[in-house]
Amino acid sequence: MSASDSVPAADPTPVLAVVTVTYSPGEHLGHFISTLATATDRKPQVILADNGSTDGSPELAAEADEHVTLLRTGGNIGYGGAINRAVAEIDPEIEFVIIANPDVRWGTDAIDQLLEAARRWPRAGALGPLIHEPDGSIYPSARRVPGLLDGAGHAVLGAVWPGNPWTRRYRQDNEDIAERTVGWLSGSCLLVRRAAFDSIDGFDSRYFMYMEDVDFGDRMGRAGWHNVFVPTADVTHAKGHAAGRHPETMLPAHHASAYRFQADRHPHWWQAPLRWALRAGLAIRCKIAVRSALRERDRAAQR
Repeated sequence: MSASDSVPAADPTPVLAVVTVTYSPGEHLGHFISTLATATDRKPQVILADNGSTDGSPELAAEADEHVTLLRTGGNIGYGGAINRAVAEIDPEIEFVIIANPDVRWGTDAIDQLLEAARRWPRAGALGPLIHEPDGSIYPSARRVPGLLDGAGHAVLGAVWPGNPWTRRYRQDNEDIAERTVGWLSGSCLLVRRAAFDSIDGFDSRYFMYMEDVDFGDRMGRAGWHNVFVPTADVTHAKGHAAGRHPETMLPAHHASAYRFQADRHPHWWQAPLRWALRAGLAIRCKIAVRSALRERDRAAQR
């Protein structure tokens, strides 16, 4: 199917659509679409919100599958902005939307498990699965919303001192793997209720990349909806394929988003010293992280 400005429903009575943002996703996209068939018995429409891919993979995927639509966003408008653009094209009668990164591989019945949980939790605005790393380890995808102290401690010290108390509290690594409400869920894979998504105007497009899911989950909770972790659903996330190729762009975006999140929630004049300290700490950490990532990328290229 060719690029289109309108997105037809793939099912005569759809309750579900799938959205992913593509930016030269390579072979990841093929695995995303092929494993989708194992995640649900439905045949949902799949929208590729493309932010300027140059590798041809989104075009190939759309041509190969009638349920896949390529929607060009007109440029690299960021993750949240692209998601909002795609969701706006979906029939508002479709009750649920899957939002997922193209480097996700779906576990058996993963989407159906999320849909079943959504019926059990009528105030669930967003539901997230158990996320595995490629090596099989569990990624801590269900977390508390970071306050200023936890957020700053994790942002500044998380990479150099992973076991610090602020990171442990924020990541909730020691929590039971059980269905429960949480502060926010990883945006790498979410089932969202369309009514909830619309009620908070979707993602904040000021977040180019990173932290948009933290902000989304926090605003969802503030609006009276639940974020629900559903570990009976599972996916595998390759994680960071874009960041690994372009650390000089992605890592500064990550740090800028971390600052924006806290600055938005601490806007008063008397909180300015806290904002200044956070900005300075994140700037130093960003420089160190970019240098380290570039060295690692160069070493990997030489192997």
